Amino acid sequence: MAAKRVRSVFQDLYPPDQAAEMEMRAQLLSGLTDWLRTSDLTQVQAAKLLGVTQARISDLNRGKINRFSLDLLVRLAARAGLRPKLKLVA
Repeated sequence: MAAKRVRSVFQDLYPPDQAAEMEMRAQLLSGLTDWLRTSDLTQVQAAKLLGVTQARISDLNRGKINRFSLDLLVRLAARAGLRPKLKLVA
């Protein structure tokens, strides 16, 4: 029996191409907030390490997804040592 694909809220709100981007952004944002929570870094220290302002770290922690482009989230994840990868599924 084939596994049923779960629809995300993004698929309900956006056209398929935009939903795909939002899902990737959400996954990266979640990974970064997990990293921040377990890193024992202050927001100021994390900002310096990632090359952004403390306000941007605050935005990450508050889940302000619309304030981050996909390319910026990829760069931040890489700077955090998270090694982001892309997987295409048919």
